[in-house]
Amino acid sequence: MTSSQTVWLTPDAHNRLKDELATLQQLFDEVGEDGDDENTAAVQRARRARIQQIHDLLVNAVVGEDPPNDGIAEPGMVVTVRFDDDEDTETFLLGVRGAEHGEIEVYSVQSPLGSAIVGARPGEQRTYTLPSGATATVTLLKAVPYGMHAAEDVKADAT
Repeated sequence: MTSSQTVWLTPDAHNRLKDELATLQQLFDEVGEDGDDENTAAVQRARRARIQQIHDLLVNAVVGEDPPNDGIAEPGMVVTVRFDDDEDTETFLLGVRGAEHGEIEVYSVQSPLGSAIVGARPGEQRTYTLPSGATATVTLLKAVPYGMHAAEDVKADAT
């Protein structure tokens, strides 16, 4: 991810990524640029790549700043969609996959489903291509900022 695309992160995800970056950097520095053998060198290359990936995410991150509560699906929104082929629904956060850990599933805006619903309004149908080559249609039912969704979850847990 060497582009300057803005990404949305929760404060927890931002902190986890900063911690992971510090750990990886320390491990990388302890071993040095190249390891003593091929295996160690491969591990160092993988660490270097992950360090760069995390760095790029952190540099371009918007942290915990909720998007407007306008119902439009965009990064930082918790969206509920209905899969039109079987009437199942799914609720997930549009964010950075692999950065979030928690109770809610995260879909990247680069994923087939994520890219299909970005910009959708409630009631809007979108079609996207599955990795198998088949197509699927979803309808956006609801999109709320992550902060509002998280507050609703806390309130529900308290009762």
